[in-house]
Amino acid sequence: MTGMRKGGRALVVGLGIAGIATAVRLRQVGWEPVLVERSAGRRSSGYFVMLFGTGVASARRLGVLDAIGDRGDANLTMYEVDRAGRRRPGMSPAALAGGPRQLLRGDVERGLFSSLPDDVEIRYSTVPAHIVQDASGAEVTLHDTAAGTTVTERFDLVVGADGMRSTVRRLAFGPEEFLHPLDYMIGATVLDAPVEGFAQHEGLVLAEPGRSVWTFPFADHAPGLLFSYRTGDIDAEFGRPPIESVRAAYGPEPTGPLLESLLARFEQAPEFLFDSVHQVRMPRWHRGRVVLMGDAAWCLTLYSGMGASSGIAGGELLGTMLRRHGDDVPGALRDWEARMRPFIGYQQDNILAMRRLFTPDDRKEQLLRTGMLRLMRAPGIGKAMGRIMAKDMRAKNVDVAAA
Repeated sequence: MTGMRKGGRALVVGLGIAGIATAVRLRQVGWEPVLVERSAGRRSSGYFVMLFGTGVASARRLGVLDAIGDRGDANLTMYEVDRAGRRRPGMSPAALAGGPRQLLRGDVERGLFSSLPDDVEIRYSTVPAHIVQDASGAEVTLHDTAAGTTVTERFDLVVGADGMRSTVRRLAFGPEEFLHPLDYMIGATVLDAPVEGFAQHEGLVLAEPGRSVWTFPFADHAPGLLFSYRTGDIDAEFGRPPIESVRAAYGPEPTGPLLESLLARFEQAPEFLFDSVHQVRMPRWHRGRVVLMGDAAWCLTLYSGMGASSGIAGGELLGTMLRRHGDDVPGALRDWEARMRPFIGYQQDNILAMRRLFTPDDRKEQLLRTGMLRLMRAPGIGKAMGRIMAKDMRAKNVDVAAA
């Protein structure tokens, strides 16, 4: 930090991947980040995530790539299965040219967190309650939910990295609903042992019209488990215990031993995610001295696989633009958004194709998905299909935050 011009003071709301990456980069360029987190402590869990080239490049420049690690290797194998347990070869991310790192969300968060200097202030059990802006900064009222106290402080920049249902977004951009439902639900957890009948390096996909279940293998850890299904009534899904909603979505047909075991393990999991799937679509991601980051701004969804990568890259690029523009914070935010928006727009527009791969919406999509997987295994045709998929891989590996 010696010789670096002192930057401003920034409030970063949210201690997830996007928030920590932003704080790391802000500190590197001479700013003073203050992190606040709704929870009482840092989360230790996390489901399966992928880190594509976009995120790898930014993580490397941030100095956290080695700390993040990689739980994948070339031996990871996927199988397509049915309820009777019959299996056939599937498609593994590890087999894709330039494929992603396979990780737990906690791996990425821990790697980033380890790079935060000890003097960066972190306040847990704290949420923003009010934001008032002027031309040079923002007055933010922060509520400590544990102590029941509030304090109002001034910041040169406020970064909302507080997730899909962002409080910062509501406070700074108003009550307009920017969430766009995809009419799908997900249930995810990390298992404590391999699936019965499968080795640790083997994963599975059971895909049916409107529903699927995946297990994602790791080289050195039990697999991640994901249920994904279509719904016509999101509110009803939240109106009963998650396991009841998941079981109802996979009925009324008999589950069979394999699916039943996965349902039981989800029900018994000490920690899990159960949520609806939405994109966030907004005409702009910054207003005055407030900027949104990661899921709060664009929410690429689990289907894209780009949540972690875009959060890290967005945070790195924001710091780069602030350093480049000096005291012109509005100019930095404009240039940051101009660089990020085409990249995010492509990922958002491609989400339908990715969702079809995860969960076919109906019988027609299931047949198309099955046909595509068969073609990929066919001599000659498989190479052509691989080249088509390589185009999407290149888009996920764009170094959008390169200086």
